[in-house]
Amino acid sequence: MTMQPASTEITSRTVAIIQEMKGLEGPLLPILHGIQKEFGHVPKDALPVIAEALNISRAEVHGVVSFYHDYRSHPAGRHVLKLCQAESCQSMGSDAIAAKLKQLLGIGFHETTRDGSVTLEPVYCLGLCACSPAAMLDGEVIGRLNDEKLDEIVAEVRS
Repeated sequence: MTMQPASTEITSRTVAIIQEMKGLEGPLLPILHGIQKEFGHVPKDALPVIAEALNISRAEVHGVVSFYHDYRSHPAGRHVLKLCQAESCQSMGSDAIAAKLKQLLGIGFHETTRDGSVTLEPVYCLGLCACSPAAMLDGEVIGRLNDEKLDEIVAEVRS
């Protein structure tokens, strides 16, 4: 388990990211990406700092963070496994794949294994509809998932 940075450290690092990106057109999303890259998630303590710097409400910042599934409120595991749950993948068996994956990892969607090795997230289209069902492991897409590929993925994230 990783230690959370102290609130003053979060604030100072957030301010630095904001200063770097505040001049961009539509700076909120780049700032949030920068903060998530810095911390591995978007800490709750960063939201009021962003809101004040951009002269928007905390509710607006929270709304953006909670709307986009790529932003996390807690640190992810060492690996992030995203499993497509869109219609094409569902029609090709992603529900069964998800059930097996959850059983193999011992976690559900939006959860991280106890050892911190992997976070499992649902996504709604990876653009691999012709290769359904699909997943993305640490930014690398994997198509035509089957039991053998699931076993390989689990072995990789557990190593």
